[in-house]
Amino acid sequence: MSDVAVCPNCGAKNRLGTPPPGQVPVCGRCAGPLPWLLSATDATFDTEVRASVPVLVDFWAAWCGPCRVVAPVLEELAREHAGRLKVVKLDVDHNPAVSGRYEVRSIPTLMLFREGRPAETWVGALPRGTLNARLAPYLG
Repeated sequence: MSDVAVCPNCGAKNRLGTPPPGQVPVCGRCAGPLPWLLSATDATFDTEVRASVPVLVDFWAAWCGPCRVVAPVLEELAREHAGRLKVVKLDVDHNPAVSGRYEVRSIPTLMLFREGRPAETWVGALPRGTLNARLAPYLG
C-alpha cells in the first residue's frame, strides 16, 4: 500500500493523510475526491473503520491466491467510487486480534462497515460485478 494516490480526474499525485472528520481525501490540484485505499493494523483498525463513507475491509493474507485475485478489484472499486467508499486492507497473519474479534475464519473475507460497525460480510473472491451490486445500496 502506498500513501500516495493518483487523482482519477487530473492525474496529479497526492499524499494521503487523514482527512478531517466527516470529510474524504481530495486532490490538491483539482479538489476532486481521491481513491481512499489503505492498510490497517490491530492498532489502527478501529480508527480506520470510522469514516464519513462506507468502509470495505479486506481481510487477507499474502499466501492466499483468491486474496491476490480480489486485490485489483478492490483497487478498481476504490477508484470508481472515490469520495463514496473507503477500502481498508488488513493482513490477518500480522493482525490476529482484529480478525479474531470479527471471527474471520476464511479469507478473503470482505466486511462492510458503516459508522464503525459491521453492516455486511461476504466470504470469498467475489467477481467485480457482484461486489459492485452488493455495495450499491450503501453508496447512495
